[in-house]
Amino acid sequence: MADSDRLENSPIIANPQKQTKLLAALYLAQEEYGWLNPEAIEHVADRLGLSPGQVRSTASFYSMFNLEPQGEYRIQVCEGLSCYLAGGAETIIDYLAHLLNIQPGETTADGKFSLEVVQCIAACGSAPAMRVNDELYENLTLERIALIIRELEGGSP
Repeated sequence: MADSDRLENSPIIANPQKQTKLLAALYLAQEEYGWLNPEAIEHVADRLGLSPGQVRSTASFYSMFNLEPQGEYRIQVCEGLSCYLAGGAETIIDYLAHLLNIQPGETTADGKFSLEVVQCIAACGSAPAMRVNDELYENLTLERIALIIRELEGGSP
């Protein structure tokens, strides 16, 4: 079967509403399970009449979905061009790695923080930026990052 035939016969391409439902279902499943574990992927696939592979493939495309267990606070640092040019990407990643004693892709031993590097979080006009769970932090400085982390740890700002 040619690639164009496979695309035309894809349940997602043939029914664009299914793609919209898939994104919403993945978000809800992640809220319920905490991350998109195999059980969550299977549940979404069954509900929408898709294969688990199609669901996992879509979930892996979007940085908002977690295919691995995450800390209570998922920190995503942007290393897109605007953040990089603003001098923030590498500096912020290194600072957070030092502050949390983890490397990108890791979670703190207490399960509180996960750190990851992403290509873009759509905050180019206010770079450098990072996202913690669903909250966007813009125009970051190292001092502001320290305050954010301290607040998340339960300390005073």
